[in-house]
Amino acid sequence: METIKHRTVKVNGVNLHVAESGEGPLVLLIHGFPELWYTWRHQILGLAALGFRAVAPDLRGYGDSDAPAAADAYTALHVVGDLVGLLDAEGEEKAFVVAHDWGALMAWYLCLLRPDRVKAMVSLSVPWMPRNPGMKPLDGYRAAYGDDYYMCRFQEPGEIEAQFAEMGTRRVIEGFLTYRIPGPLFFVKGKGFGHPVDDPVVLPSWLTQEDIDYYVDKFEEKGFTGGINYYRNLNRNWELMAPWDGVQVKVPVKFIVGELDLVYHMPGVKDFIHKGGLKKTVPLLEEVVVMEGVAHFLNQERPQDTTQHIYDFLSKF
Repeated sequence: METIKHRTVKVNGVNLHVAESGEGPLVLLIHGFPELWYTWRHQILGLAALGFRAVAPDLRGYGDSDAPAAADAYTALHVVGDLVGLLDAEGEEKAFVVAHDWGALMAWYLCLLRPDRVKAMVSLSVPWMPRNPGMKPLDGYRAAYGDDYYMCRFQEPGEIEAQFAEMGTRRVIEGFLTYRIPGPLFFVKGKGFGHPVDDPVVLPSWLTQEDIDYYVDKFEEKGFTGGINYYRNLNRNWELMAPWDGVQVKVPVKFIVGELDLVYHMPGVKDFIHKGGLKKTVPLLEEVVVMEGVAHFLNQERPQDTTQHIYDFLSKF
């Protein structure tokens, strides 16, 4: 890890912490929740060794980057503005983009709004889902899963933060990173991840105590509110994106998902991915990969395979 350099870049009114390594074409690595630049530790080194310059920011609200206090400072337009500003600061007109979870959603918005800045994209876990003009996202989630569904529980300011504080940062991080149930995640009050909070967590082979310690240190320092504020803008993003309703994402794309990923098992998602829906809205979709036996955090669970998949696609351009 000593070959990874760290610095702070001022973009779009916030300071972003950036980790990077390597020389060559720039690959922008965008993390999800509850993660950090650190989620890409294997890919940063792997891509650098393969001739790329890997750049992984802590998104606004996370890690060593600034965390604006207001929830409405975390819309897709703010985050895309940060990413465009980061490319400007790097002196790059166009970059490759690799993104996971909430980072993937923000990367999709980047491709939608500024396709002129993206050479090609690899999306992990989260496909581009076209906007439903007839229903706000949270209304859809509540109708499908009820109020205990995690995205619904994240909406009330301070409520889930209090539950996370009661559980303890370490238990929250372990619970998320080891979640392998191919179905919806619920946060029932007082029950955490659906089982008693004091149940011991056995870490998988791909996740070390040192890894958990790094996440815990950063989230204890920063808190979870910044990351949770992305969820609090689900409906706001829906409103802001109305002018782009029906617009296709026109950059070359490779999509990779774990067979056990909870997103892959959301109603209708498999059919959308495999029966032409994704290709219709992302016409330059070149490849879909389903990694067998892998859950949501595939870039950490299968780091070498993930890096190879990324390299195989990006090296075409």
